[in-house]
Amino acid sequence: MAALGLTAVVGAAAAVVPQLGTDAADARQAVAAPGGPTPAVTQAAPVEQAAPSTAVTEPEVDVDVDAVALAVDDPAVPADSGEGRRIVFSETEQRVWLVDADETVERTYPVSGSRFDNLDPGTYRVQSKTRDATAFDASGTMEYFVRFATGFSEPIGFHSVPRDNDGVLEQTKAQLGTPLSAGCVRQWKPDAIALWEFAPVGTAVVVTP
Repeated sequence: MAALGLTAVVGAAAAVVPQLGTDAADARQAVAAPGGPTPAVTQAAPVEQAAPSTAVTEPEVDVDVDAVALAVDDPAVPADSGEGRRIVFSETEQRVWLVDADETVERTYPVSGSRFDNLDPGTYRVQSKTRDATAFDASGTMEYFVRFATGFSEPIGFHSVPRDNDGVLEQTKAQLGTPLSAGCVRQWKPDAIALWEFAPVGTAVVVTP
């Protein structure tokens, strides 16, 4: 009767204790078995770890694409266009350069000169400046008028693209680079302001063919 009681207790304990994994149970049996050969214990394969990254993250550089394109595409100042601080206007290229005393080009941009042959190549000087001007035939107005020569009968100068009497621009920005004026040199307004600020009375103006 005592033996049966012990067997019942052991059986009850076995029902309560969680079952061991197969590998762990085999290992325990190997240790518990006296005098028997020690079985080989299978070890789990080591977990491969990813090698540390050697990639170098380049810092982001804020590049002004438009500025780079302009720096590459801007034409050089025409040869034989004088020296020193000056305004250079090329009739062939329909372009203006604002050149500083050290030959640095402060600004260059397309313009629309005269449809007529009313301006000879050569060196001129800024004669006067008018913030708001009226066309000689009263057909419209223009801003930032910088006079430097006289045409057939009227002054010639740089100014913004004129507006007619209804306030409509007489040409588009895309049309700059083509001679469209009645005698002067038309500029887009930001460029007209830049030339106005660059050129006090007396500033040299060099007109090239």
